[in-house]
Amino acid sequence: MANRLSQIATRTGDDGTTGLGDGTRVPKDHLRVQAMGDVDELNSTLGVLLAELLPEDVRELLITIQHELFNLGGELCMPGYSLLKEDAVLRLDEALAHYNAHLPRLKEFILPAGTRSAAIAHVARTIARRAERSVVHALHQGEKIEAAPRQYLNRLSDLLFVLARVLNRANLDGKGGDDVYWHSERLQRQQDEPGQA
Repeated sequence: MANRLSQIATRTGDDGTTGLGDGTRVPKDHLRVQAMGDVDELNSTLGVLLAELLPEDVRELLITIQHELFNLGGELCMPGYSLLKEDAVLRLDEALAHYNAHLPRLKEFILPAGTRSAAIAHVARTIARRAERSVVHALHQGEKIEAAPRQYLNRLSDLLFVLARVLNRANLDGKGGDDVYWHSERLQRQQDEPGQA
């Protein structure tokens, strides 16, 4: 493979613009660049999650997702170009069905908490939702973006929610074991009895 990044600091962005994959220069606050940045942040957060103790099957899935997110970012970078394949969305659907099948049904809302790995998965989930909103916003402003990136990010945020539940049950750091449920009655009790925790 050729050396693609021979120079990191080009100084061409000092004027507040950046180059897209087709050579077009756009402002750094361009909608497409915003979406690319959100996808990059999501991928980086998955890198943090991969630094944690994880079940091997989850680790392998997340590594595949990182590569697919890189393709997604590349597609956003090159207007009119398609890199993310349809089977990538199907792979997320299959993983979602697989992991969700082993979880108990939710009877209440859960908090983004528990084990460290589950909490990081929840952070990644929220970034995936923001990235999805960025892609949708760019589409509504007339940017040409294929359907697959939007669908992939939507499905990925769902999968990360499910994986957070899986990671809490895996309890590899000893700080989880189950979902952390939201208790609305706890809030009510605190309001009824000021000074009581």
